[in-house]
Amino acid sequence: MAEAVFRARVEEDGLDGLVVVDSAGTGGWHEGDGADPRTVAVLRAAGYEEDHVARRFRAAWFATLDLVIALDEGHLRALRRLAPTAQDAAKVRLLRSYDPAVSPDGAVHPAGTVSSGEAPTGARSHDLDVPDPYYGGMAGFEECLEMTEAASGGLLAAVRATLEGEGAPAGGQSVDEDRSPTELLRSPTDRVRPSTEQIRSSTGQVRSSAGEPSVA
Repeated sequence: MAEAVFRARVEEDGLDGLVVVDSAGTGGWHEGDGADPRTVAVLRAAGYEEDHVARRFRAAWFATLDLVIALDEGHLRALRRLAPTAQDAAKVRLLRSYDPAVSPDGAVHPAGTVSSGEAPTGARSHDLDVPDPYYGGMAGFEECLEMTEAASGGLLAAVRATLEGEGAPAGGQSVDEDRSPTELLRSPTDRVRPSTEQIRSSTGQVRSSAGEPSVA
């Protein structure tokens, strides 16, 4: 889901020639399968295109990724454990850490009370989880879409700033703790200024979460 949403944002912003969005899971239980039919239904109802085949994230991908986005605390910890180096581990961020409306305690501010692009500070990672809707009904998938859309604008701003040489590439908020599909983000190295924190995106890659040009 996050892969489809963020790829749409990248294309809308005219960055699809510079940023690759892809996704992969932290486990291999559904490798080779398509997305959950409920995910597909919710995405299509919202106007998103979806063409996903599940695969498992590989440690070797870190070398080619700039940013790796996890959807929850468990994925965050799993991906950081998988990272070959401390620098690679620093590429892993939670998707909702880019949502400008989420407060440090996980509460959501009324619309307009937080400046656009302003990252929350001091939040605990579990407050920023995107809940796994797999064992619930359609409402859970719709909630996941809302959370993903809310965070995608901030993530896009962080990616754009990196491409333009402004600010810290990974953006978002650092969390003290390290949680389905993860997304990866990545940009071709000749198009983006190298930096200590790089970019990539939850069910997908920036040239990424799970490949070719990507994001995770």
